[in-house]
Amino acid sequence: MSETVKLESVRARIDAIDDEILRLINERAQAAQEVARIKRAAGEDGDLYRPAREVEVLNRIGAANGGPLTDEDVIRLFRELMSACLALQQPLQVAFLGPQGTFTQEAALKHFGHGIRALALESVDAVFREVESGNADYGVVPVENSTEGVVTHTLDCFMVSPLQIVGELELPIRHCLASKETDWSAICQVFSHPQGLAQCRAWLDQHLPGVQRLPVSSTAEAARRAAETPQSAAVAGQAAMQHYGLTVLYSNIQDGAANTTRFLVLGDHSPPPTGADKTSIVVSRADKPGGLATLLAPLVRYGLNMSRIESRPSRQGMWQYVFFIDILGHAEDSNLRRALDEMQQLASLLKILGSYPRAAR
Repeated sequence: MSETVKLESVRARIDAIDDEILRLINERAQAAQEVARIKRAAGEDGDLYRPAREVEVLNRIGAANGGPLTDEDVIRLFRELMSACLALQQPLQVAFLGPQGTFTQEAALKHFGHGIRALALESVDAVFREVESGNADYGVVPVENSTEGVVTHTLDCFMVSPLQIVGELELPIRHCLASKETDWSAICQVFSHPQGLAQCRAWLDQHLPGVQRLPVSSTAEAARRAAETPQSAAVAGQAAMQHYGLTVLYSNIQDGAANTTRFLVLGDHSPPPTGADKTSIVVSRADKPGGLATLLAPLVRYGLNMSRIESRPSRQGMWQYVFFIDILGHAEDSNLRRALDEMQQLASLLKILGSYPRAAR
């Protein structure tokens, strides 16, 4: 058999496989619609998105994958399939820190897929308000970066918001220097979000030491400004550069090779346990010797792993602080429930911000 005949035979097999995949995709979509009909008949007229169920499906798919596609590739394909099926039933409106082209938008699409109605907002506060008002089903906001640490404004919003954390995800952050200028030596100012400037500080110090650095509300806003301002550039991601028609002069200029940002998904209520969960709380106690150690003692007593602790001024008095704590486990788990009950007795403030599936690593 000649190579040409072999090639045509393989192509014919691929066409047949594609036809079968298409049939099965639509069969799955019909089954998803049936699920929606059953839920509505049972009186479940609200949000049909179930984070715990999605995690269960994606974990099962990843575990069953035999290659040659990577688990990450397979999970991404199935997330988009699930997103499209959900959109047939009830498209989700998801608010994110905009404008178009931000890393937060990329995080929202990674978590929910492209079947959502994405709503770009001008601030973290606005994302919280949009979800609180019911104008958006969910919100996505940044909370910490592996290079520059916590996004304090997000933590402060949780102090006054009734919203719960319903999910988290981690996104590798790859910054570019881009401009309308073709000669980077002509650049006199660089726009970026303060976090973007901080994450690229060493590179900018070395390559553009005399250039003015101008902080703006987002990396996408930086790209917009650079598109309108002669002799300027932006530090932002590829999506923002493409959206505003900039030329990438240098790629991967972030100081840390493992530069990653963690994002939180906001909603009305926490999902049920999945077996691989995280619980976030904010807690405070009167300022006295050993106060924090006493407050955290129940976590040690019940063998619980605290994965993060961050202090913030309480705004209730000088040198008074609250502590944001992430604990592995779900608030409905027996040990964590007992520990939180004991901490509640010791604390002047304890608020559960949410229990949610942990981000896949």
